[in-house]
Amino acid sequence: MPRPAPQIPVDDLTPAQAEAELARLAAEIATHDAAYYREDAPLVSDADYDALRRRNLAIEIRFPELKRPDSPSERVGAGPSEKFAKVRHAVPMLSLDNAFADQDVVDFADRVRRFLRLGEAEVAFTAEPKIDGLSCNLRYEGGRLVSAATRGDGLEGENVTLNVKTIPDVPGVLPRGVPEIVEVRGEVYMGHAEFAKLNERQREAGDKVFANPRNAAAGSLRQLDWRITAARPLRFFAYAWGEMSAMPAETQMGMVQAFADWGFVINPLLVLARSTEELLAHYRRIEASRASLGYDIDGVVYKVDRLDWQQRLGFVSRSPRWAVAHKFPAEKATTILRDIEIQVGRTGALTPVAKLEPVTVGGVVVSNATLHNPDEIARLDVRKGDTVVVQRAGDVIPQILGVVEGLRPAEAVPYVFPSVCPCPLHTPVVREETATGAEGAVRRCTGEFACPFQRQEHLRHFVSRRAFDIEGIGEKQIEFFFSDPDLPVKEPADLFTLAERDAGNLRKLKDKEGFGATSAAKLFAAIDERRTISLERLVYALGIRNVGETTARSLARAYGSWEAFHAAAVAVAAGDGQAREEMDAIDQIGETVIDSIGRYFAEEHNLRIVERLVEQLTGGIRDAEQPKSDTAVAGKTIVFTGTLEKLTREEAKAQAERLGAKVSGSVSAKTDLVVAGPGAGSKLAKARELGVAVIDEDQWIALTGR
Repeated sequence: MPRPAPQIPVDDLTPAQAEAELARLAAEIATHDAAYYREDAPLVSDADYDALRRRNLAIEIRFPELKRPDSPSERVGAGPSEKFAKVRHAVPMLSLDNAFADQDVVDFADRVRRFLRLGEAEVAFTAEPKIDGLSCNLRYEGGRLVSAATRGDGLEGENVTLNVKTIPDVPGVLPRGVPEIVEVRGEVYMGHAEFAKLNERQREAGDKVFANPRNAAAGSLRQLDWRITAARPLRFFAYAWGEMSAMPAETQMGMVQAFADWGFVINPLLVLARSTEELLAHYRRIEASRASLGYDIDGVVYKVDRLDWQQRLGFVSRSPRWAVAHKFPAEKATTILRDIEIQVGRTGALTPVAKLEPVTVGGVVVSNATLHNPDEIARLDVRKGDTVVVQRAGDVIPQILGVVEGLRPAEAVPYVFPSVCPCPLHTPVVREETATGAEGAVRRCTGEFACPFQRQEHLRHFVSRRAFDIEGIGEKQIEFFFSDPDLPVKEPADLFTLAERDAGNLRKLKDKEGFGATSAAKLFAAIDERRTISLERLVYALGIRNVGETTARSLARAYGSWEAFHAAAVAVAAGDGQAREEMDAIDQIGETVIDSIGRYFAEEHNLRIVERLVEQLTGGIRDAEQPKSDTAVAGKTIVFTGTLEKLTREEAKAQAERLGAKVSGSVSAKTDLVVAGPGAGSKLAKARELGVAVIDEDQWIALTGR
């Protein structure tokens, strides 16, 4: 399949290319609008979405004669859902243009002055946080709330009146003296603390867990049963208006203050600025305090304060000339570091983890970030209580980029990395050496299997999805069984003797917290299903340091059977030079892996663990399946992204490898093919940027002949 051409610079497009791309962009943006506004399930990040709109607008400016009737630049949101009655807005609910850099804000202010022919005259602007929630229009007649509607496509929205009436911040009746017709507009949102509690309730009930507060707020407001909405902790900030039979003020600031007088909640960070410098200074203040607000924002909105000037400025396309949204960087946020905790991995590595005040970064709520090692903590000079900049890019674990200077608490002191393991044994911690004998960055607990943290991590690794994949056994169950006095699980073989130790009649297990007779029986059945296992899964599940999934597969394919691999590993541990040389000849296997295998199988305690485990695998250990070399994908590097609907991700990967392909987790110039399902995000965007061929799941199935 030929690769799609990389994105052509707008100035180099031919009219035919421009017309084709405008059609593609219109369809793609419409799909994203429906997913975001109507289904509350965005398919791409805000940054990716904004990039599509900017590309569309740039092409339209270059080729104005090709602008489509359904152009995204003329459209707001998406049409209302069929689940709700439609409400026609008396005044359209339009969206805002975006500013991404300080110069964009300067340009916005200059455009306002030029349009109004003010020269150097002062222009006052309001500046307030841009709430990341769901826009809503509230209509009052005779002081009583008569309807509430979502933005929809800007002209028609969804009737959510009964649901909105359950929100405490929305008054049902306004004070005497208000205009006959009042439409107040604002944002329905959910705070961080309330979002965390809601997700915990959802998780306990086995219901959908929301990705971020915005999705939670939108999903809660769009319930067909208002009683469900009433049980959700929704809030409302008022900041704009629609139809008004009389205006209570002559300025933006005055209008918002009138809302407060009528009983609405307004944002306390709304200020009046009299210069571009003041606008940008307030932007910096809000960005620095973002973590302490308790709710999500994604920028700061600037509006011309005088309403008569707003009237003169009017609108262009889908947005007003008198307002702009200054967006924060899409994948970065500031928050407060509350603590630094040490996690001990299965190989004894001590990893410092930053415990953060929750903040949404790139559409995901982040409360933890990696600090890697003591050297990274020292380099950043990060301390408890610091305000820090957090970055999340794609699927990468969030990381701290730096400390915000000037916001460090007076009592903050440098962090001292522990010299002993945080486990009850307080085993000494040592700094590992590199292959050259130099000091490495990682500190390790010397307790090995005596350290309860490492033993539990080994068990978690053993039951994980890519190892034995035992359904019903996860982190909580491992923690429970590890410390249980009646049915302790201290090593992998203990899992396979649970039923036997429970006397075979669920007598003990059914009395344990969280285990009824049915769940206990399912657990025993899931464990029994794994008494047969493939060689590569077994090798990976052993938890040998430096032997990951790919390495385990290479070893399995090279040796073919458990007996052959076991014999080779024991021989390497005994110092057999020929066995070591043969292992070194295997593709992708080097000295580091061989040393790790030798150390693992040289330890008597490990050998006994392995022997007891193999005794329990009564269904046998399947020999490794050899990859094919005569298929359409043999030798190619494949990346799977998004949701696959006919295959699980693991099935697709295994199938690709059986057919001789190499499966990668990231897209690069070496990638040959990307298989993208619904919800594909940054990897799909990267593939298009690099010109990598992209197909969907049906095309993959046709290609591989499944």
